[in-house]
Amino acid sequence: MERREWAGLGWTIATVLLGLAPSGAVMAQRVPLQGQDAFGDWRTNKPAVVREITPKDLPKPGATPSAGNPPRIAPRPAGALPQVPDGFAVALFAEGLSGPRTLRAAPNGDIFVAETSAGRIRVLRAVDGAAKPSLSEVYASGLNKPFGIAFFPTSGEPKWVYVANTDSVVRFAYRTGDSKAEAAPETIVASLPHSYGHSTRDIGFSRDDKRMFVSVGSQSNVAEGERPGDAAAIAQAALGASFGAETDRAAVLAFDPDGKHKTVFATGIRNCVGLAVHPSSGDVWCSTNERDGLGDNLVPDYVTRVREGAFYGWPWYYLGDNEDPRHAGARPDLKGKVTVPDVLIQAHSASLGLVFYSGAMFGAEYNGDGFAAEHGSWNRSSRTGYKVIRIRLKDGVPTGAYEDFVTGFVVDDKGVWGRPVGVAVAHDGALLVSEDGSGTIWRVSRK
Repeated sequence: MERREWAGLGWTIATVLLGLAPSGAVMAQRVPLQGQDAFGDWRTNKPAVVREITPKDLPKPGATPSAGNPPRIAPRPAGALPQVPDGFAVALFAEGLSGPRTLRAAPNGDIFVAETSAGRIRVLRAVDGAAKPSLSEVYASGLNKPFGIAFFPTSGEPKWVYVANTDSVVRFAYRTGDSKAEAAPETIVASLPHSYGHSTRDIGFSRDDKRMFVSVGSQSNVAEGERPGDAAAIAQAALGASFGAETDRAAVLAFDPDGKHKTVFATGIRNCVGLAVHPSSGDVWCSTNERDGLGDNLVPDYVTRVREGAFYGWPWYYLGDNEDPRHAGARPDLKGKVTVPDVLIQAHSASLGLVFYSGAMFGAEYNGDGFAAEHGSWNRSSRTGYKVIRIRLKDGVPTGAYEDFVTGFVVDDKGVWGRPVGVAVAHDGALLVSEDGSGTIWRVSRK
């Protein structure tokens, strides 16, 4: 590699030189790709590449046609491994799973896996640092598209495992080390909005264990055919709340841990697939799929802190006061009231699972940073996503930039062998990544 500026990527000599150094401490000095250079595709995805997208970088709606470009799932090429930054190693942890999605680490180190389409939760057990799990057992089955998993209480010995089905929240009595549910689940929330549309529901608890958060995605792409509520309904509802078939959707809901006293925590979040509570700040975060149909680079997905009572735009606006042309003039009362997300991700990346790093293996510079899984695009002419990204925080506040961390799941313009979904920090500090294209889980460790 020549140490000169790459005009096509906008890298300076200093940036390239930094990129050739070991990852660790120099990462804070890396210059992010900005403006149009930040709008890449799978060819420009590479560990340690940093991007920063801002609202001023966005094209006009329809600047490019809306593409239908779903991936073909291809066999993993012989010897192919995901790519990770210098100083890290990656190895196959588990395979032969049925569409593994959300991963959650129990306090004792067991890994709970949602095999959503199979309707079950699986437990994988591995001694710290082990290359493969020594136990793989179905913890519970007969569930309805389970996705979110959470242990409660969040400190000390957990007594319950909560599971968010697509239509309900249930919990299982739990003792540390259980690899199989000993009794039928108790229903905590009997009815979540679930007809059609986005089916994943994630779940988390406040640090004081007094509130349970549940994310519910929209039924539609952009509330096509739905009308805003009348003046009386708008006055009584949460800011930006949707009505009709979208009632209590595109939102984060809050409950007591026993499922009572429901409130709408935040609105206008089209599909918060990954919900996480930051272990230090207690902030609620969402990893969000934004809308389709406005072109290759609209609308950026995002990872953001979610503020109580805030409205994030869907379906009438996006990323501030940018009005969706499909709802022109529908809600002028909301202009100026849209909260702009913290970290904008390349449009159509399909940002899914989210976790905050709390281990010791990666080093202090990673503590508190986020990792989000990008499932990959279908509504973009040139494929993007199909990777795990690192969300950089400084003093607990996101910088707005994100870094490619695990890449290499794309075979060519048409085929991919892996689609990342879940991320979890293992007991020994390794990062685990599930992907539901080939049914595998990968372990990323520091050398």
